[in-house]
Amino acid sequence: MTDAPRTTLGSSDLSVFPLNLGGNVFGWTADEATSFEILDAYVAAGGNFIDTADVYSAWKPGNSGGESEVIIGKWMKARGNRDDIVVATKVGMLTGLEGTSREIVRRAVDDSLERLGTDYIDLYYAHRDFTDRPVEEAVEALSEQVELGKVRAIGASNFSGQRLEQALRFSESENLPKYAAIQNQYSLVERDKVEGSDGGPTVAGVAAAENVTVLPYSSLASGFLTGKYRDGVDVDSPRAGGASAYLDERGRRVLAELDRISESTGASVATVSLAWLIAQPAVAGPIASARTVEQLPDLIAATTLDLSADDVAALSAASA
Repeated sequence: MTDAPRTTLGSSDLSVFPLNLGGNVFGWTADEATSFEILDAYVAAGGNFIDTADVYSAWKPGNSGGESEVIIGKWMKARGNRDDIVVATKVGMLTGLEGTSREIVRRAVDDSLERLGTDYIDLYYAHRDFTDRPVEEAVEALSEQVELGKVRAIGASNFSGQRLEQALRFSESENLPKYAAIQNQYSLVERDKVEGSDGGPTVAGVAAAENVTVLPYSSLASGFLTGKYRDGVDVDSPRAGGASAYLDERGRRVLAELDRISESTGASVATVSLAWLIAQPAVAGPIASARTVEQLPDLIAATTLDLSADDVAALSAASA
């Protein structure tokens, strides 16, 4: 077990391990037995925070969505550890349940609760921002589930800084629960969704000012930031196409800096990549998934790797 300190998510009472285990692989590239092994190893290392969504993993042929939630639910029942686990799931992107209206959320939350085998969800996200709808819609729909006791805290995913700020102001004006966390794509090679402004406030700035925790997804950029994607190297992975797209001039600069720090610290490239995220203001911990137990130690190691300020700055400069 690591000695990584736990972090409180925003203004909620949720205390979490600084590595959020991604459940997108459960029922996709990790079958039920392998998923149980990964979950067991994560908890044995001190982990307590699991991320999933109702749409995971509908993209796999033969799946319809909810497979990840079902596996997590079976595992919690088998281990009898529901009270020890912080479960995050999402609504809005499953076919037939798109959007975050009250009607959609009411149906989706009950479906997720059934699949998870629980009577409450710790953190419930609007999976994306439907910008053609008022930002108030999702806040009201999710808040209703908090009032009903089905959800402990709410979060936003794939929101801009401006829309996040608008949602927070509305929550304040109506005395409704505020988003405790935001989950956006964020890594050394994808920084715009958190640090970029598009003419408005940045997600990073709003999060820091408003006590909203940032939980980056795609934190290893489809595996590119593990260091296994290099010039002239073929990688057999379902994510190889996405990862290879980062192998450009900037990607090579980032890899060179990661290699240098990896050599000096003795940590893997993946560990250093995640540690850079953990060092960012407002970030409680990255979301990262393992499709085998063997991939998990490098992820866990990031929670106790304390990068120097110079190393953090060097990585930031290389990825700018």
